[in-house]
Amino acid sequence: MKTTKQENKLKLVYTIFCDDVRLEAGNKLSLMGVFQNIMVQQLPVSLIKFAVLNHWQGEGTHLSEVRILSPDKRQAVVVSQPTRFEVASGGFADNISFFVNVTFAEPGQYWVQTLIDSTLFDEQPLIITDARSAQGPDAASEAVN
Repeated sequence: MKTTKQENKLKLVYTIFCDDVRLEAGNKLSLMGVFQNIMVQQLPVSLIKFAVLNHWQGEGTHLSEVRILSPDKRQAVVVSQPTRFEVASGGFADNISFFVNVTFAEPGQYWVQTLIDSTLFDEQPLIITDARSAQGPDAASEAVN
């Protein structure tokens, strides 16, 4: 019962996708390369480094996992190691999941899911677009004319 009460007090304030997160003096976070969607020249594409920052409010000790699923949600592209974080009563906590060499094979809407204590808590879309196909077939012939 205590766990359920704690889960009800946990709130995900925001999720940010970026290239890197660094801890600076004064406990400040520096975010590099913040993005919402990814447009590349061609697929497949591998991201050297990819970070997911979750900012929590509430209280309690929790286990967090982040996973990125394929557009059909049938395959995990990448899954983080479970990490424990604690939010002091009335406080906040940041939980950062780093991924290295993440490969996206095809365009589409991928799903970044956050699990708390092995239960799906939130999911955010991440759209991967191939710039050439995004322009459409007529775009190339118009550029030549």
